[in-house]
Amino acid sequence: MNSPEPCALIGILDDGWSGLGDTARARLLEADLVIGAQRTLDLIAACRPSRVEQRTMDGQLGRVPEWIRTAREAGRSVAVLATGDPLCHGIGSFLVGKLGPDAIDILPAASTLQLAFARLKKSWPAAKVVSVHSRDAGEWLTGATPDHGLYPLVRAAAEHTLIGAFTSPENSPDRIARALVTAGHGDDFRLSVAARLALPDEALFIDLPLTDAAAMHFPDPNIVVLERLAPPQHRATFGFEDADFVQRAPEKGLITKQEARALSLAKLRLRPDSLVWDIGAGSGSVGLEAARLARNGHVWAIEKNPGDAANARENAQRLRASNYTLIEGKAPASLDTWPDPDAVFIGGSGGELAELVRLILARLAPGGRLVMNFVTLENLATATAALNEAGAAWDVVQLQAARSQPILDMHRLAAQNPVWIVSATKESP
Repeated sequence: MNSPEPCALIGILDDGWSGLGDTARARLLEADLVIGAQRTLDLIAACRPSRVEQRTMDGQLGRVPEWIRTAREAGRSVAVLATGDPLCHGIGSFLVGKLGPDAIDILPAASTLQLAFARLKKSWPAAKVVSVHSRDAGEWLTGATPDHGLYPLVRAAAEHTLIGAFTSPENSPDRIARALVTAGHGDDFRLSVAARLALPDEALFIDLPLTDAAAMHFPDPNIVVLERLAPPQHRATFGFEDADFVQRAPEKGLITKQEARALSLAKLRLRPDSLVWDIGAGSGSVGLEAARLARNGHVWAIEKNPGDAANARENAQRLRASNYTLIEGKAPASLDTWPDPDAVFIGGSGGELAELVRLILARLAPGGRLVMNFVTLENLATATAALNEAGAAWDVVQLQAARSQPILDMHRLAAQNPVWIVSATKESP
């Protein structure tokens, strides 16, 4: 028995039928079933034979693979329309993953992103490509989580000098500009918009300041290009001085000191994509350095003292830590709304230490790490007893550092308080 003809996945731009190549036109004319978003189906409506069945996939993307499979098994030829290049943040990878590579022939058009860069006359091989063509999550707010539709773009702005973004009517150029201003990038980028590409009323808006773009309205559909005015500020990934962080006054110094912070971060064994909890965040020093190490991950922090929480928020703004979410409250409140972590740091427990240890060990991902800092014998004893009760393997390092201080024309060493750093690993099942 002959294998059914592969489905033709055809890229199309807003110039419709006239912009398609001969092969793409032939596959559409031969098709028994054409699937696409309604706006792409409308682009070929005048040229589609009347015998052809069309089916809109708006709101039904998950059903498309089965539609294709059923039609092919019945001996019907199928074509699917997608915007631009189906493999550039399109449905190509989804369909190939569901049906297999032999079931799909891909006939791409130029990506709308590629076309936008061409119109703007900007080279794009070095561009970071992101898509915010997703559900409406509202305006960007400081502390937004990875669920927010603008999250990939705001994170890209922290590391890249050239960004191309697929937008949506909700996640529009003006909203993108406002998000970047809120995230502290207001003076870092110029924003360009290529709107209604391949249509008679195509429009370009070139190198706008973000504050100007934030107040404008742009025609749909559109592509956004962001270009940094100067290279990103290169700061240490971690190892900041204590004085780099805003701390509680007049009790200056209530912070996880640099030496203990560095060792604690090492004990957390963070990956670039780690999900991290910081409990008892204080000024945020550990969590914010963890956010820099886990640059493709996210840090959720909680702090019960309003003054310390305000300091942590200010420190996050200074470091432009857009992958950091701070909750003001007392753990374990809110922890049930956070995703299971890969690593957890406890700098303060608010008297709930044993309960927190049990909860965290239950929630940690297999192989995950729990690291705790203590300056009192009582908390050390509580923590190790809770770890023993849970059957967790643990170790303790006592860290006692001394820093040089000037005395006359010489220097002496001033001892810091000793810190116990307790580390535990959740064993894989």
